[in-house]
Amino acid sequence: MKIGWKQEEDKEEIVVEALLNSSVMGLVMSSEFVRKNKFKKKRLERPIYVRNVDGIFNYEGPIEYTVEVELFYREHKERTEIDIIGEQKWSVILGMPWLAHHKPKIDCKTGEVKITRYLDECGKQ
Repeated sequence: MKIGWKQEEDKEEIVVEALLNSSVMGLVMSSEFVRKNKFKKKRLERPIYVRNVDGIFNYEGPIEYTVEVELFYREHKERTEIDIIGEQKWSVILGMPWLAHHKPKIDCKTGEVKITRYLDECGKQ
């Protein structure tokens, strides 16, 4: 799904394909995407050690930084923090916390995604 991102009020929105993945236990953005778009990183108090599906620790090492961004999708807008991980195929992955929070309806034939739940902490544009 194509999602817009913005970090500061004066910056333009960046649109990127995001992967929805229920097996990912967080929201993650690749370090390359962060660097390329000059997002400001915030160091975590403690690193987060990540295990791959096979149970082995991720070879890229722990998550040490996060970015705070505004996420835009159709009429939906929200402010969120996303963990930065090493190089990966996808620029952004929205995992189980985001999916559980918004309960999107996904049409697997067309690829259309509709957000079915808007909570107070989210804002509609």
